[in-house]
Amino acid sequence: MQLGFVSAILPELSFDEICCIGVGEGYDCIEVMCWPPGKAERRYAGVTHIDAAGLDETGIDTIRASLERHKIAISALGYYPNPLAPDDTESQVAQDHIRRVIRATSALGLSTMNTFVGRDWNRSVDENWPDFLRVWKPLIAFAEECGVRVGIENCPMTFTRDEWPGGKNLACSPAIWRRMFEDIPSHSFGLNYDPSHPTWMQMDAIAPLRDFRDRIFHVHAKDVRVDRHLLDDVGILAYPLQFHTPKLPGLGDVDWGQFFSVLTSTGYDGPVCVEVEDRAYEGSLEARKLSLRQSARFLRQYIPATDLR
Repeated sequence: MQLGFVSAILPELSFDEICCIGVGEGYDCIEVMCWPPGKAERRYAGVTHIDAAGLDETGIDTIRASLERHKIAISALGYYPNPLAPDDTESQVAQDHIRRVIRATSALGLSTMNTFVGRDWNRSVDENWPDFLRVWKPLIAFAEECGVRVGIENCPMTFTRDEWPGGKNLACSPAIWRRMFEDIPSHSFGLNYDPSHPTWMQMDAIAPLRDFRDRIFHVHAKDVRVDRHLLDDVGILAYPLQFHTPKLPGLGDVDWGQFFSVLTSTGYDGPVCVEVEDRAYEGSLEARKLSLRQSARFLRQYIPATDLR
């Protein structure tokens, strides 16, 4: 396995700078954010370390030169919008840029791009399903043509009032994943699995490693602390951030020893990328660099460094 991090936590830095920090903090790879340039309202969105729309041969050469100079790799390209948004313009913008990121993934000689399936949060899963098939069958067919795998993160995106009640990402449970992969059985369609989400949703975070072993393309390492006294007070129908807090790996409720025990037994040998969403480390660039250093030190007990770099 390769230890990486998600570049969204370093929005003010250039691609070359994040490569430099990655090596300095002991990482093997980076999941690079590829949002369309511009400001986004959602936290951790709108970060552009590679502009997929403007990527040309000169840009590809520059990216490859940085990777070679710093001896670090790209684990995947990332872009996490809502391609099933009820607003047709928002939905189409997301679909179009997903295609650009898939194309950029192929152009860079990479295997994986990560994203969300999306959802109309005011409608049920069954009511969303025709739009899911309409949007995702051609997107996955396009990914197949490009030789790219699409990893869907399992976050429900149901944290704030504008995402309530259904959330903005369908792909949040094993039952839905099975339905997705039955209806779109492509080997280019899989998961970017984050154990923190089933943990705060009161689900088994380990079983999917076995049950979907052939569909896990990429892994996010994020922890979460569920505050039971708050959960007992507000209940599971409250906004999730009322009872849980995203944390660095090792500072929450994920059993990382068991997680890696099962993950290695499944034969997974891909990237595991730290996703920093811990507000305790967001006050400054130095604090965010510290979060990467602390996460790497914790996870290296499960992902030993190699001399491959």
